[in-house]
Amino acid sequence: MAKGKAAIIVRIEGFLWPEEAQQSKQPLALLKVLRIIYATMLDLVGGELSLRAMSLVYTTLLSLVPLLALSFSVLKAMGAHNEIEPFLFQFLEPLGQQGIQIGENIIGFIDNIKVGVLGSVGLGLLIYTVLSLVQKIENAFNVIWQVEATRSIGERFSSYLSVILIGPVLIVSALGMTASMMNSSFVQYFMDIGPFGSLILLATKMLPYLMVMGVFAFIYMFVPNTKVRIVPALVGAVIAGFLWETSGLLFATFVVNSTKYTAIYSSFAVIIMLLIWLYISWLILLLGSNLAFYIQNPSSIRGAREGFEISNRVKERIALLLIQLVGTRHYHGQEPYTLADLVEKTSLSSRVVLYVLNKLLAKDLLLKGGDDSEAYVPAKAIESTTLAEVVIAARSAEEEHYLQAGSIVLPVELQTLTGLMDDSLSKVMAGKVVSDLVDK
Repeated sequence: MAKGKAAIIVRIEGFLWPEEAQQSKQPLALLKVLRIIYATMLDLVGGELSLRAMSLVYTTLLSLVPLLALSFSVLKAMGAHNEIEPFLFQFLEPLGQQGIQIGENIIGFIDNIKVGVLGSVGLGLLIYTVLSLVQKIENAFNVIWQVEATRSIGERFSSYLSVILIGPVLIVSALGMTASMMNSSFVQYFMDIGPFGSLILLATKMLPYLMVMGVFAFIYMFVPNTKVRIVPALVGAVIAGFLWETSGLLFATFVVNSTKYTAIYSSFAVIIMLLIWLYISWLILLLGSNLAFYIQNPSSIRGAREGFEISNRVKERIALLLIQLVGTRHYHGQEPYTLADLVEKTSLSSRVVLYVLNKLLAKDLLLKGGDDSEAYVPAKAIESTTLAEVVIAARSAEEEHYLQAGSIVLPVELQTLTGLMDDSLSKVMAGKVVSDLVDK
């Protein structure tokens, strides 16, 4: 069984990554699409996306009412609080009558929240619960986009809160403008004309799909703590939005035909169905972001295919290469390298390059700067940055504060030997700085 599975994988990868002689015979665009699908399926089967989706389901259960309560409060101040109910019922629509029941209960919980009674501590906990949900969502997206650095506390608070408070207002405003436009005499005039009327009717039916895709695209661009280009975000959003709407229709059919589960689980069946639908929704959202990542970083497909294990020697060489490239651009006053530039220059996967870059960032050897926030520049003068610092940063990349090389108790003879090894590095690297590697 295992041999047969391995043989199938070999055949698939042989088709997707053909020899150079055969590559010209196959359509390159189709191969790129198939590679992205294959890499996404590997990630899905690997279980990381599924685990993240499960974690978000639990957090959603804790944060849903506080999140809607904050949105409800903002909309209530504008007299548009009743607009939040259609969104909630639309999301729960695949659950059928059970979804209506859950939605009514949630609205009841929101109505029962009295900010004045909560006090400052209660209000603070309410906001904290909502912010923790958004933070966990960001962490899930950062894992997909292979970003280790997170936003600062100030950035999180301002960005998250602005989206939570302003987002519902913008959505409701967009819906209101759409409704007003559809009822205008100008649109009604074209509705009476055959072909135009059919097109407008089709557009109104497509509106829910377009709204979902628009929200997904915004999430893909805003949530990850990195720059996401609009085209990959839109492609991922279109695919994920279509999957979400289609899954809703299929799940609704499943709920209608699952009366036997109601007989077995009684009232718990509603909760079980809600958990399943939340899991499917989060999984599709993460899947779309995963697609956007591979569209923007096609070189990472190779990393998904081959796995990710690099030795210390490889880390050292990549770190020295990256610091040389970045230092050379900086010395000549040229435009700094971005991740995409470094991937193209080194012919390495973006996952490997980004991994080493993050270690150099953590050791304050590089920083992001220049006109592009995703560009990399030296953190200090290349004339004072020693090559020994670069090598040590690469070597200690996986050392945690509770387990470092120096914390391991060794016999005296081994302490002497390892000390000589470290001294030999210092002697070889003595007096050598990054500027020595720069092409002048």
